[in-house]
Amino acid sequence: MLVNGQRELCYLVKIDDIQPIVDSDNCEAAIVGGWSVMTRKETFKPGSLAIYFEIDSHVDVSKPEFEFLAKKHGNIKTQKYTFGGKNPGFYSQGLLMSPEDFGWKEHEGLVIKNDGKILREGDPLTAELGVTYADPDDNKRKAKINPDAQINNALARHPKIAKKYGKLIKKNKFLRWLFLAAFGRKKVNDTAFPTKFQYIHKTDQERCENMPSVLNDKTPFIVTQKCDGSSGTYILERKSLGRFEFYVCSRNVRQLTPNQKSFYDDNYYWECAIKYDIENKMKDFLQKNPELDYICWQGEVCSPAIQKNPHGLTETHLFCFHMIDSKKGKYDMREAVKIWKEYGMETVPIVDENYILPDDFEEFKETADGVYDASVCEGKTNQKREGFVYYKTTDPNFSFKNVSREYLLKH
Repeated sequence: MLVNGQRELCYLVKIDDIQPIVDSDNCEAAIVGGWSVMTRKETFKPGSLAIYFEIDSHVDVSKPEFEFLAKKHGNIKTQKYTFGGKNPGFYSQGLLMSPEDFGWKEHEGLVIKNDGKILREGDPLTAELGVTYADPDDNKRKAKINPDAQINNALARHPKIAKKYGKLIKKNKFLRWLFLAAFGRKKVNDTAFPTKFQYIHKTDQERCENMPSVLNDKTPFIVTQKCDGSSGTYILERKSLGRFEFYVCSRNVRQLTPNQKSFYDDNYYWECAIKYDIENKMKDFLQKNPELDYICWQGEVCSPAIQKNPHGLTETHLFCFHMIDSKKGKYDMREAVKIWKEYGMETVPIVDENYILPDDFEEFKETADGVYDASVCEGKTNQKREGFVYYKTTDPNFSFKNVSREYLLKH
Protein backbone atom coordinates (compact mmCIF):
# COMPACT_ATOMS: atom_id res chain seq x y z
CA MET A 1 0.00 0.00 0.00
CA LEU A 2 1.35 3.41 -0.96
CA VAL A 3 0.98 6.23 1.57
CA ASN A 4 2.28 9.63 0.42
CA GLY A 5 4.31 7.86 -2.27
CA GLN A 6 6.00 5.55 0.24
CA ARG A 7 5.20 1.86 0.50
CA GLU A 8 3.74 0.63 3.80
CA LEU A 9 4.52 -3.01 4.47
CA CYS A 10 2.07 -3.54 7.34
CA TYR A 11 -1.35 -2.04 8.10
CA LEU A 12 -4.79 -2.73 9.57
CA VAL A 13 -7.29 -4.29 7.15
CA LYS A 14 -10.82 -5.62 7.07
CA ILE A 15 -11.41 -9.16 5.80
CA ASP A 16 -13.56 -8.88 2.67
CA ASP A 17 -14.38 -12.56 2.26
CA ILE A 18 -13.49 -16.10 3.28
CA GLN A 19 -13.28 -18.70 0.52
CA PRO A 20 -12.54 -22.44 0.51
CA ILE A 21 -9.28 -23.80 -0.88
CA VAL A 22 -9.64 -26.82 -3.15
CA ASP A 23 -8.43 -30.07 -1.51
CA SER A 24 -7.57 -28.39 1.80
CA ASP A 25 -9.33 -29.65 4.93
CA ASN A 26 -7.73 -27.33 7.47
CA CYS A 27 -7.11 -24.09 5.58
CA GLU A 28 -9.12 -21.43 3.79
CA ALA A 29 -8.45 -18.23 1.89
CA ALA A 30 -8.95 -14.86 3.53
CA ILE A 31 -9.51 -12.15 0.90
CA VAL A 32 -8.26 -8.61 1.50
CA GLY A 33 -8.75 -6.41 -1.54
CA GLY A 34 -6.99 -8.39 -4.28
CA TRP A 35 -4.76 -10.32 -1.86
CA SER A 36 -5.54 -13.97 -1.07
CA VAL A 37 -3.93 -15.28 2.11
CA MET A 38 -4.03 -18.84 3.40
CA THR A 39 -5.23 -19.05 7.01
CA ARG A 40 -6.38 -21.79 9.36
CA LYS A 41 -10.12 -22.40 9.17
CA GLU A 42 -12.31 -20.22 11.37
CA THR A 43 -9.45 -17.87 12.27
CA PHE A 44 -11.18 -14.94 10.58
CA LYS A 45 -14.66 -14.04 9.42
CA PRO A 46 -15.80 -11.56 6.75
CA GLY A 47 -15.72 -8.11 8.31
CA SER A 48 -13.08 -9.03 10.91
CA LEU A 49 -10.14 -6.69 11.41
CA ALA A 50 -6.63 -8.06 10.96
CA ILE A 51 -3.04 -6.93 10.65
CA TYR A 52 -1.80 -7.54 7.12
CA PHE A 53 1.89 -7.93 6.28
CA GLU A 54 2.63 -7.49 2.57
CA ILE A 55 4.87 -9.79 0.57
CA ASP A 56 8.58 -8.87 0.69
CA SER A 57 8.22 -8.02 4.40
CA HIS A 58 10.53 -9.08 7.22
CA VAL A 59 9.72 -9.28 10.94
CA ASP A 60 11.91 -9.73 14.00
CA VAL A 61 11.54 -13.37 15.07
CA SER A 62 13.14 -12.62 18.44
CA LYS A 63 9.82 -11.03 19.38
CA PRO A 64 7.41 -13.65 20.87
CA GLU A 65 4.58 -12.77 18.48
CA PHE A 66 6.76 -13.60 15.46
CA GLU A 67 8.56 -16.71 16.73
CA PHE A 68 6.43 -18.95 14.51
CA LEU A 69 8.21 -17.45 11.48
CA ALA A 70 11.69 -18.46 12.68
CA LYS A 71 12.01 -21.25 10.10
CA LYS A 72 11.33 -18.70 7.38
CA HIS A 73 13.85 -16.30 8.97
CA GLY A 74 11.04 -13.80 9.48
CA ASN A 75 10.53 -13.32 5.74
CA ILE A 76 7.05 -13.08 4.23
CA LYS A 77 6.94 -14.11 0.59
CA THR A 78 4.54 -15.30 -2.11
CA GLN A 79 3.97 -19.03 -1.70
CA LYS A 80 2.23 -21.61 -3.86
CA TYR A 81 0.46 -24.59 -2.28
CA THR A 82 -0.75 -27.56 -4.33
CA PHE A 83 -2.02 -29.84 -1.53
CA GLY A 84 -0.64 -33.02 -3.00
CA GLY A 85 -0.66 -31.74 -6.56
CA LYS A 86 -4.36 -32.45 -7.06
CA ASN A 87 -5.26 -28.89 -8.00
CA PRO A 88 -3.74 -26.04 -10.06
CA GLY A 89 -2.30 -24.55 -6.90
CA PHE A 90 -3.19 -21.76 -4.51
CA TYR A 91 -1.07 -18.60 -4.24
CA SER A 92 -0.87 -17.17 -0.75
CA GLN A 93 0.46 -13.61 -0.70
CA GLY A 94 1.33 -12.03 2.61
CA LEU A 95 0.47 -12.77 6.22
CA LEU A 96 -2.59 -12.03 8.33
CA MET A 97 -2.46 -11.86 12.12
CA SER A 98 -5.23 -11.18 14.59
CA PRO A 99 -5.18 -8.08 16.84
CA GLU A 100 -5.31 -10.54 19.76
CA ASP A 101 -1.89 -11.85 18.71
CA PHE A 102 -0.51 -8.51 19.93
CA GLY A 103 -2.73 -8.27 22.98
CA TRP A 104 -5.03 -5.77 21.28
CA LYS A 105 -8.83 -5.89 21.28
CA GLU A 106 -11.30 -5.50 18.44
CA HIS A 107 -14.42 -3.52 19.34
CA GLU A 108 -17.17 -2.24 17.03
CA GLY A 109 -15.02 -1.94 13.94
CA LEU A 110 -11.99 -0.54 15.76
CA VAL A 111 -8.86 -2.00 17.33
CA ILE A 112 -7.94 -0.79 20.81
CA LYS A 113 -4.32 -1.16 21.84
CA ASN A 114 -3.08 -1.75 25.37
CA ASP A 115 -2.23 1.93 25.76
CA GLY A 116 -5.74 2.92 24.74
CA LYS A 117 -4.76 4.13 21.27
CA ILE A 118 -7.44 3.43 18.66
CA LEU A 119 -6.58 1.95 15.28
CA ARG A 120 -8.84 2.12 12.23
CA GLU A 121 -8.88 0.24 8.95
CA GLY A 122 -6.00 1.40 6.78
CA ASP A 123 -3.82 2.68 9.62
CA PRO A 124 -0.13 1.90 8.89
CA LEU A 125 1.80 -0.25 11.35
CA THR A 126 5.11 -0.74 9.53
CA ALA A 127 7.24 1.35 11.88
CA GLU A 128 5.36 0.44 15.05
CA LEU A 129 5.81 -3.32 14.54
CA GLY A 130 9.36 -2.95 13.21
CA VAL A 131 8.57 -4.37 9.78
CA THR A 132 11.30 -4.01 7.16
CA TYR A 133 11.94 -5.32 3.65
CA ALA A 134 12.88 -9.00 3.40
CA ASP A 135 15.71 -8.11 1.05
CA PRO A 136 18.36 -6.19 3.05
CA ASP A 137 19.33 -4.30 -0.10
CA ASP A 138 15.81 -2.92 -0.42
CA ASN A 139 16.00 -1.49 3.10
CA LYS A 140 18.93 0.66 2.02
CA ARG A 141 17.77 1.40 -1.52
CA LYS A 142 14.09 2.19 -0.79
CA ALA A 143 14.28 3.71 2.69
CA LYS A 144 12.97 7.24 3.18
CA ILE A 145 16.27 8.25 4.78
CA ASN A 146 19.47 6.35 4.21
CA PRO A 147 21.84 7.15 7.12
CA ASP A 148 24.79 5.45 5.41
CA ALA A 149 24.34 7.54 2.26
CA GLN A 150 24.04 10.69 4.37
CA ILE A 151 27.31 10.18 6.23
CA ASN A 152 29.14 8.90 3.12
CA ASN A 153 28.11 11.94 1.09
CA ALA A 154 29.11 14.31 3.90
CA LEU A 155 32.52 12.66 4.21
CA ALA A 156 32.98 12.74 0.44
CA ARG A 157 32.68 16.52 0.56
CA HIS A 158 35.52 16.67 3.12
CA PRO A 159 38.12 14.17 1.83
CA LYS A 160 40.91 15.24 4.24
CA ILE A 161 38.73 14.57 7.28
CA ALA A 162 37.41 11.36 5.70
CA LYS A 163 40.90 10.02 5.05
CA LYS A 164 42.10 10.64 8.59
CA TYR A 165 38.98 10.14 10.73
CA GLY A 166 36.32 8.62 8.44
CA LYS A 167 36.25 5.12 9.94
CA LEU A 168 36.17 6.47 13.49
CA ILE A 169 33.33 8.90 12.70
CA LYS A 170 31.24 6.12 11.15
CA LYS A 171 31.66 3.80 14.14
CA ASN A 172 31.14 6.32 16.95
CA LYS A 173 27.53 7.50 17.29
CA PHE A 174 28.46 10.77 19.01
CA LEU A 175 31.16 11.67 16.49
CA ARG A 176 28.79 10.73 13.66
CA TRP A 177 26.11 13.04 15.05
CA LEU A 178 28.64 15.84 15.65
CA PHE A 179 30.09 15.58 12.14
CA LEU A 180 26.65 15.60 10.48
CA ALA A 181 25.58 18.56 12.63
CA ALA A 182 28.61 20.51 11.44
CA PHE A 183 29.03 19.28 7.86
CA GLY A 184 25.97 17.17 7.01
CA ARG A 185 24.12 19.84 5.04
CA LYS A 186 25.40 20.91 1.67
CA LYS A 187 24.35 24.47 0.98
CA VAL A 188 24.63 24.17 -2.78
CA ASN A 189 23.67 21.20 -4.98
CA ASP A 190 22.10 19.19 -2.17
CA THR A 191 22.06 15.42 -2.79
CA ALA A 192 18.37 15.09 -1.84
CA PHE A 193 15.98 14.09 -4.61
CA PRO A 194 14.74 17.40 -6.09
CA THR A 195 11.22 18.32 -5.00
CA LYS A 196 10.91 21.79 -6.56
CA PHE A 197 9.57 20.50 -9.89
CA GLN A 198 5.77 20.44 -9.91
CA TYR A 199 5.22 17.28 -11.95
CA ILE A 200 8.28 15.20 -11.02
CA HIS A 201 8.00 12.61 -8.28
CA LYS A 202 9.85 9.52 -7.13
CA THR A 203 8.77 6.52 -9.17
CA ASP A 204 6.54 3.87 -7.67
CA GLN A 205 3.37 2.07 -8.70
CA GLU A 206 0.49 0.83 -6.59
CA ARG A 207 -0.15 -2.91 -6.78
CA CYS A 208 -3.41 -3.99 -8.35
CA GLU A 209 -4.12 -6.10 -5.24
CA ASN A 210 -4.57 -2.87 -3.28
CA MET A 211 -7.09 -1.51 -5.80
CA PRO A 212 -9.13 -4.48 -7.15
CA SER A 213 -12.09 -2.23 -7.99
CA VAL A 214 -9.99 -0.87 -10.88
CA LEU A 215 -11.30 -3.80 -12.92
CA ASN A 216 -14.62 -1.95 -13.08
CA ASP A 217 -12.95 0.73 -15.18
CA LYS A 218 -13.42 -0.23 -18.84
CA THR A 219 -11.48 2.72 -20.20
CA PRO A 220 -8.70 1.40 -22.47
CA PHE A 221 -5.25 1.11 -20.87
CA ILE A 222 -1.75 1.14 -22.33
CA VAL A 223 0.14 -1.90 -21.07
CA THR A 224 3.92 -1.97 -20.73
CA GLN A 225 6.24 -4.65 -19.45
CA LYS A 226 7.67 -3.89 -16.01
CA CYS A 227 11.46 -4.01 -16.08
CA ASP A 228 13.25 -4.99 -12.88
CA GLY A 229 16.24 -2.87 -11.93
CA SER A 230 16.62 0.44 -10.10
CA SER A 231 14.67 3.56 -11.02
CA GLY A 232 16.59 6.50 -12.42
CA THR A 233 15.47 10.11 -12.94
CA TYR A 234 17.12 12.55 -15.36
CA ILE A 235 16.16 16.24 -15.47
CA LEU A 236 17.43 19.17 -17.48
CA GLU A 237 16.37 22.58 -16.16
CA ARG A 238 16.61 25.77 -18.19
CA LYS A 239 18.44 28.53 -16.33
CA SER A 240 19.08 32.19 -17.17
CA LEU A 241 21.55 33.43 -19.81
CA GLY A 242 21.22 30.27 -21.90
CA ARG A 243 22.50 27.97 -19.16
CA PHE A 244 21.12 24.57 -18.11
CA GLU A 245 21.35 22.43 -14.96
CA PHE A 246 21.44 18.64 -15.30
CA TYR A 247 20.14 16.32 -12.58
CA VAL A 248 20.98 12.62 -12.32
CA CYS A 249 19.03 10.86 -9.57
CA SER A 250 18.51 7.41 -8.12
CA ARG A 251 15.22 6.70 -6.37
CA ASN A 252 16.01 8.91 -3.36
CA VAL A 253 19.31 10.67 -4.05
CA ARG A 254 20.67 13.19 -6.51
CA GLN A 255 23.93 11.83 -7.91
CA LEU A 256 26.06 14.97 -8.27
CA THR A 257 29.00 13.41 -10.11
CA PRO A 258 29.90 10.07 -11.74
CA ASN A 259 32.25 9.43 -8.82
CA GLN A 260 29.63 9.93 -6.12
CA LYS A 261 29.19 6.87 -3.94
CA SER A 262 25.80 5.32 -4.68
CA PHE A 263 24.05 2.28 -3.25
CA TYR A 264 25.86 0.07 -5.76
CA ASP A 265 29.62 -0.35 -6.19
CA ASP A 266 29.44 1.56 -9.47
CA ASN A 267 27.31 4.61 -10.22
CA TYR A 268 25.03 3.05 -12.86
CA TYR A 269 22.83 6.17 -12.99
CA TRP A 270 25.68 8.28 -14.33
CA GLU A 271 26.85 5.39 -16.48
CA CYS A 272 23.51 5.59 -18.30
CA ALA A 273 23.65 9.38 -18.48
CA ILE A 274 26.99 9.15 -20.26
CA LYS A 275 26.22 6.07 -22.36
CA TYR A 276 23.05 7.59 -23.85
CA ASP A 277 24.35 11.21 -23.88
CA ILE A 278 21.15 12.18 -22.06
CA GLU A 279 22.13 15.74 -21.15
CA ASN A 280 22.80 16.76 -24.75
CA LYS A 281 19.68 15.03 -26.04
CA MET A 282 17.58 16.85 -23.43
CA LYS A 283 19.28 20.12 -24.29
CA ASP A 284 18.35 19.63 -27.94
CA PHE A 285 14.75 18.97 -26.92
CA LEU A 286 14.55 22.13 -24.79
CA GLN A 287 16.11 24.21 -27.54
CA LYS A 288 13.43 22.97 -29.92
CA ASN A 289 10.75 23.72 -27.31
CA PRO A 290 11.68 27.14 -25.86
CA GLU A 291 8.41 27.43 -23.93
CA LEU A 292 9.52 24.66 -21.53
CA ASP A 293 11.39 25.25 -18.25
CA TYR A 294 12.47 21.64 -17.82
CA ILE A 295 12.29 18.14 -19.26
CA CYS A 296 12.48 14.87 -17.32
CA TRP A 297 13.02 11.28 -18.38
CA GLN A 298 12.52 8.45 -15.91
CA GLY A 299 13.32 4.82 -16.49
CA GLU A 300 14.60 1.54 -15.12
CA VAL A 301 18.36 1.24 -14.84
CA CYS A 302 19.10 -2.45 -15.44
CA SER A 303 22.55 -3.98 -15.11
CA PRO A 304 24.21 -7.34 -14.42
CA ALA A 305 24.86 -6.23 -10.81
CA ILE A 306 21.31 -4.99 -10.07
CA GLN A 307 18.49 -7.16 -8.67
CA LYS A 308 20.33 -10.38 -9.55
CA ASN A 309 20.09 -9.51 -13.25
CA PRO A 310 16.64 -10.92 -14.16
CA HIS A 311 17.01 -9.62 -17.72
CA GLY A 312 20.20 -11.64 -18.31
CA LEU A 313 22.18 -8.55 -19.34
CA THR A 314 25.89 -8.21 -20.04
CA GLU A 315 25.95 -4.40 -19.82
CA THR A 316 23.98 -1.53 -18.28
CA HIS A 317 20.80 -0.26 -19.95
CA LEU A 318 18.18 2.43 -19.29
CA PHE A 319 14.63 1.50 -20.29
CA CYS A 320 12.58 4.73 -20.27
CA PHE A 321 8.99 4.75 -18.99
CA HIS A 322 8.06 8.34 -17.97
CA MET A 323 8.49 11.60 -19.86
CA ILE A 324 7.56 14.83 -18.07
CA ASP A 325 7.83 18.51 -18.90
CA SER A 326 7.03 21.80 -17.16
CA LYS A 327 3.89 22.53 -19.23
CA LYS A 328 2.25 19.20 -19.96
CA GLY A 329 3.32 17.13 -16.99
CA LYS A 330 3.49 13.42 -17.73
CA TYR A 331 3.24 12.38 -21.39
CA ASP A 332 1.07 9.67 -22.87
CA MET A 333 3.38 6.63 -23.22
CA ARG A 334 2.73 6.35 -26.95
CA GLU A 335 3.84 9.93 -27.57
CA ALA A 336 6.83 9.58 -25.27
CA VAL A 337 8.07 6.42 -27.01
CA LYS A 338 8.03 8.18 -30.39
CA ILE A 339 10.20 10.98 -29.01
CA TRP A 340 12.62 8.60 -27.25
CA LYS A 341 13.03 6.57 -30.42
CA GLU A 342 14.00 9.76 -32.31
CA TYR A 343 16.77 10.26 -29.75
CA GLY A 344 17.94 6.65 -29.83
CA MET A 345 16.74 5.83 -26.32
CA GLU A 346 15.64 2.37 -25.17
CA THR A 347 12.16 2.01 -23.68
CA VAL A 348 10.05 -0.47 -21.78
CA PRO A 349 8.08 -2.55 -24.32
CA ILE A 350 4.46 -1.56 -25.00
CA VAL A 351 2.45 -4.77 -25.37
CA ASP A 352 -1.03 -3.29 -25.84
CA GLU A 353 -2.31 0.24 -26.57
CA ASN A 354 -6.01 -0.50 -26.14
CA TYR A 355 -6.33 -3.02 -23.30
CA ILE A 356 -9.65 -3.52 -21.55
CA LEU A 357 -9.36 -4.87 -18.01
CA PRO A 358 -11.16 -8.21 -17.49
CA ASP A 359 -13.91 -8.70 -14.92
CA ASP A 360 -12.25 -11.62 -13.11
CA PHE A 361 -9.34 -10.75 -10.82
CA GLU A 362 -7.72 -14.19 -10.94
CA GLU A 363 -7.80 -14.11 -14.73
CA PHE A 364 -6.17 -10.68 -14.59
CA LYS A 365 -3.39 -11.89 -12.26
CA GLU A 366 -2.54 -14.79 -14.55
CA THR A 367 -1.91 -12.44 -17.48
CA ALA A 368 1.17 -11.06 -15.68
CA ASP A 369 3.06 -14.36 -16.02
CA GLY A 370 5.34 -14.78 -19.02
CA VAL A 371 8.70 -13.72 -20.43
CA TYR A 372 10.28 -10.39 -21.31
CA ASP A 373 10.44 -9.04 -24.82
CA ALA A 374 13.86 -9.71 -26.32
CA SER A 375 14.42 -5.95 -26.73
CA VAL A 376 15.05 -5.56 -22.97
CA CYS A 377 17.11 -8.74 -22.65
CA GLU A 378 19.83 -8.20 -25.26
CA GLY A 379 18.01 -10.60 -27.58
CA LYS A 380 17.24 -13.33 -25.04
CA THR A 381 13.72 -14.72 -25.28
CA ASN A 382 13.32 -16.85 -22.15
CA GLN A 383 13.75 -14.37 -19.28
CA LYS A 384 10.78 -14.43 -16.86
CA ARG A 385 9.16 -11.00 -16.66
CA GLU A 386 8.24 -9.20 -13.45
CA GLY A 387 4.82 -8.22 -14.74
CA PHE A 388 2.98 -5.32 -16.37
CA VAL A 389 2.28 -1.63 -15.73
CA TYR A 390 -1.03 -0.11 -16.90
CA TYR A 391 -1.52 3.54 -17.93
CA LYS A 392 -4.96 4.97 -18.50
CA THR A 393 -5.28 6.27 -22.06
CA THR A 394 -7.32 9.26 -20.89
CA ASP A 395 -5.03 10.13 -17.96
CA PRO A 396 -1.30 9.24 -18.04
CA ASN A 397 -1.03 10.06 -14.32
CA PHE A 398 -3.27 7.11 -13.44
CA SER A 399 -1.27 3.89 -13.45
CA PHE A 400 -0.71 0.72 -11.45
CA LYS A 401 1.20 -2.56 -11.65
CA ASN A 402 0.37 -6.25 -11.84
CA VAL A 403 3.34 -8.29 -10.60
CA SER A 404 3.62 -11.92 -11.69
CA ARG A 405 3.20 -14.36 -8.82
CA GLU A 406 5.33 -16.91 -10.68
CA TYR A 407 8.09 -14.31 -10.84
CA LEU A 408 7.76 -13.56 -7.11
CA LEU A 409 8.19 -17.26 -6.24
CA LYS A 410 11.75 -17.07 -7.60
CA HIS A 411 12.65 -13.53 -6.56
